[in-house]
Amino acid sequence: MFTFQRTAALLTLSIGAFASLPALAEGVTYNQISLRAEASQEVPRDLMIVTLYTEAQNTDSAKLAAEVTTVMNKALGEAKQVKAVTLRQGNRNSYPIYDNKTQKITGWRERAELRLESTDFAALSKLTGDLMQTLKMGNMQFTVATNTRKTSEDALLKDAVNAFKARAQLATDALGGKGYKIVNLNLNSNGYPQPYMRSEMMMKAASPAMDSAPTPEVEAGTSEISMSADGVIEVQMQ
Repeated sequence: MFTFQRTAALLTLSIGAFASLPALAEGVTYNQISLRAEASQEVPRDLMIVTLYTEAQNTDSAKLAAEVTTVMNKALGEAKQVKAVTLRQGNRNSYPIYDNKTQKITGWRERAELRLESTDFAALSKLTGDLMQTLKMGNMQFTVATNTRKTSEDALLKDAVNAFKARAQLATDALGGKGYKIVNLNLNSNGYPQPYMRSEMMMKAASPAMDSAPTPEVEAGTSEISMSADGVIEVQMQ
């Protein structure tokens, strides 16, 4: 009885080993090639971002905070009247001023920022000029709006896949194959291009004697958006 059980166990093990041979053979791959293709296009930077700020100092921190708040509230109230512009309050920092000799605190300095965004360049430019009567320019930058980027990437995805398939066919023909199959394919955008930043506005300095602030001249330019297709194909030989 003991001998029969051992023989049966050996037989089962042998059958299992033979059954695994096709699976091992299927795991072997031949004629695999890694390929990369890319599609890109220039897209207008259609989102304008302006950062304005106010900065002041005072020996009394409470009075300083009230002063800065008053200036910012007035700017916010004016900016809210322009419906085409999105408002985002930026950083607000307060730090002490020390005497060089005694290292004692002699006063406080505070800075508060206001961030404005819009795809309506004319409206934001006009508002920026108006607000610079009381605020200072931090920076101006131009980038691609989220919806514009998504639309562009969706169109480029198809182009990238077609470019990959064309390159795969070229590789197959070069090897003398009769066809190919895609083993895997990864699609990736080029991330988020850095916005075009301008530290100074292309405008004349506003004068207190002027009835209204000049409207800044803007030139946004374009950004390149690309979609890459990286993958592996297996060439089927003749």
